[in-house]
Amino acid sequence: MEETVYHVPVLLQACVDGLVADPAGVYVDATFGGGGHSREIVSRLSPEGHLYGFDQDADAAANAIADGRFTFVRSNFRYLKNWMRYYGVERLDGVLADLGVSSHHFDDAERGFSFRFDGKLDMRMNRLARLTAADVLNDYSEERLADIFYLYGELKSARRLAALVAAARAVRRIGTTEELAEVVKPAIGRDREKKDLAKLFQALRIEVNQEMDALREMLAAATELLRPGGRLVVLSYHSLEDRMVKNLIKTGNVEGKREADFYGNVDCPLRAVNNKVIVPGEEEQSENPRSRSAKLRIAEKK
Repeated sequence: MEETVYHVPVLLQACVDGLVADPAGVYVDATFGGGGHSREIVSRLSPEGHLYGFDQDADAAANAIADGRFTFVRSNFRYLKNWMRYYGVERLDGVLADLGVSSHHFDDAERGFSFRFDGKLDMRMNRLARLTAADVLNDYSEERLADIFYLYGELKSARRLAALVAAARAVRRIGTTEELAEVVKPAIGRDREKKDLAKLFQALRIEVNQEMDALREMLAAATELLRPGGRLVVLSYHSLEDRMVKNLIKTGNVEGKREADFYGNVDCPLRAVNNKVIVPGEEEQSENPRSRSAKLRIAEKK
C-alpha cells in the first residue's frame, strides 16, 4: 500500500516482461522511486540474480527493498558506469528507466514541482544540489530563459514568457509557484493554461536537474554495459526524451546521426524489440492519468 501512495508504476508488466529474460541476471532500475518496478523485478529473480536501484532523492531511500538480491544506490543514474565499477559489475543483463516524475513529487507542495499548489520554486530531485528553479528564474539572462522555455518546454511563446519573468524579477524576486503562474499569465491563453504551465514547469525542472545531459550519459553507459542479448527498457513522457531513446536505438547515438562505414553499414549496437512504441491501454490510462503520455521502448544489445 505504501508504494501505491508514493507512486503508481506505469506499464508494470510490460516493462518487467521486456527486461527480465534471465532470472539469474544482474539488472538496474535506474529510477527506483517508490520501488514498484523494482519489487516486480526482484520477485522474478532467482537467488543468484541481483538488482541495483538508483535514485538521487533521499525520499526514495525509505522505499528500499529488504532483500539480499537488492542494492539501493542513492545517486543520479548518470553515474551508472562508476557505480557498477564500484560494485565490481562488468556486464548487465538489463537496464530499466522510467523517466517520468513520480506522483510523490507532484503531490508534495514543498518541492515546487507542480503549479497545483503554492510552494517554493525548488524542483531539485536531489535536495543537496545547489541550483533551484528560483535561481534559474531570477539569475539566468532573459535570452537564456527563452532558450530553456523553447527547447525544454517547446513553448512557442518562450520569448514573451522570458520577457515577463525579466520584468517581474526587476521589481521583486520570484520565489513561489503561485508568483510564477501570476507573472506569466498574460502570455498564456485561458484555453491552454494548464498545458502551457505544465510545459513551463517541465522546462524549469529539466534545467534544474540537468535531465537531458544525465539521460544522455546514462543511455551511453547502459549501452556499453549491456551484455549481448541484454535489454534496455525506457519509459518516456515527453518528446525530448523519447526522441533521444528512439535515435539511440536506430542510429547508436542520441543525436540520430547515421554514421556508416565504408560499405554503408550503420554501426548500431542495439536492435528494437518492439518496432511500434508501447502505450498504456484505456483501462490503465483511466486509472492512472499520469500514464496517458507514456511511451515504452525496448531494445536489445546485439
